[in-house]
Amino acid sequence: MKKAAILGSTGSIGTQALEVVEKHGIQVTALAAHSNVSLLAEQAKHFHPEIVCIFDEEKAQALSELLKGEGIEIVTGMEGLCELAELPENDIVLNSVVGMVGLLPTLKAIEAGKDIALANKETLVAGGSLVMEAARKQGVRIFPVDSEHSAVFQCLQGNSMNRIRKMILTASGGPFFGKKKADLVHVKAADALHHPNWEMGSKITIDSATLMNKGLEFIEAKWLFDLDPSQIEIVVHRQSVLHSAVEFEDYAVIGQMGVPDMKIPIQYALLYPERKPCPTRPLSLTDYGTLTFEKPDLETFDCLRAALDAISEGGLCPAVVNGANEEAVYAFLRDEIGFLDIGRLVRETMEHVKGGEVHCYDDVLQADHAARAYVRERIGAGL
Repeated sequence: MKKAAILGSTGSIGTQALEVVEKHGIQVTALAAHSNVSLLAEQAKHFHPEIVCIFDEEKAQALSELLKGEGIEIVTGMEGLCELAELPENDIVLNSVVGMVGLLPTLKAIEAGKDIALANKETLVAGGSLVMEAARKQGVRIFPVDSEHSAVFQCLQGNSMNRIRKMILTASGGPFFGKKKADLVHVKAADALHHPNWEMGSKITIDSATLMNKGLEFIEAKWLFDLDPSQIEIVVHRQSVLHSAVEFEDYAVIGQMGVPDMKIPIQYALLYPERKPCPTRPLSLTDYGTLTFEKPDLETFDCLRAALDAISEGGLCPAVVNGANEEAVYAFLRDEIGFLDIGRLVRETMEHVKGGEVHCYDDVLQADHAARAYVRERIGAGL
């Protein structure tokens, strides 16, 4: 029986992962959540892991009361999250926490020799060189959970001897596809949180609205598949049926299709290399009828352009962009800034915070802190 730790178990990816886990008899060794005490307690009682982590230390007492008599150890904070990632009995660690907080647990799991099912974008965006080098040294496999990267991973099966000419990374275009900057001036969080195809957490949904999500996935793809940025093409595909594709040197293109349901890539990562019935619905191409493909609008969506520029510059620039974006997104969700201010702040931070080269985790952390501090300073000064 495969054993898995689920980090971020109360979020969108985590709850869907637990559906897959239950269907296929995977044993849950550990569960971690940021602050959703009630759902974490419910999950713990159902799956009976030996240990759970509530990242928000102030919620530990409430969780302890809910789990009284269950015999489940409770840990907190970053130290607790890393403890779960390093458990000796883990076969695989699903990392679906949100934000930079996911980087250190990923590194700790790799150091412990555990395979990773990776749904935390920021891990590779901010620390891609560190993560991939550590994985190579430890012989650890990283299975992508993002639907786009899972699609490419699937397309590459059986093609290890063939060179990739180009990766085609698809994007839904988000809720504001076709809009120009003038149309987005008065956008509120409620408007941006309506994604056309996917049900996701608030941070990633806002990232999808600004197209930063695709920028982060672009950076992830560079590290996961050892590509030059010039080999990755972003294509807006509104239906989210073709999840991504690979073009080989003979110009043959192999793509992976399916309904827009994250349980498919989650299950592939957890069960690899097996394919088994998935708790979703099958794809009917005739129901869709038409699939469309267009170029992204880099003029309107500053965040996407910033992410592409960041990976071209390299070093700690992606960590700076990621930190600035996280801080700006949460400010937007608190109604402290406007929608277009997110991209503006990200670009300003790129210009003012110079990170240098990546040598260790602390370098990434310092760049992240500097970027966040700059964004908070600008917001405090009224932009």
